[in-house]
Amino acid sequence: MGSKIYVGGLPYSATESEIETLFGAHGTVESARVITDKYTGQSRGFGFVEMSSPSEAEAAISALHSTEMGGRTLTVNEAKPMAPRSGGGGGFGGGGDRGGRGNRF
Repeated sequence: MGSKIYVGGLPYSATESEIETLFGAHGTVESARVITDKYTGQSRGFGFVEMSSPSEAEAAISALHSTEMGGRTLTVNEAKPMAPRSGGGGGFGGGGDRGGRGNRF
């Protein structure tokens, strides 16, 4: 197990310092990050915490999973590595005929 933790179900008002304090009761927090929408800056309701050791991460997960924060139930588990993104994506062109409708350009 690694020391990086996924935290879901965060209140949209939660700050990184609040999360750091919450997890700090279970070990040394190396970093705490709330993920925000890149256009609005609003919290997306989840984040990541990195503890200084896998055993501290495990203790935090055991203690905090399914607890409440700001009226929301937290989902706390080991962070999974981000899947590699394929190049390009989105945009126009490529991608076949889009379900048989043909191109409309």
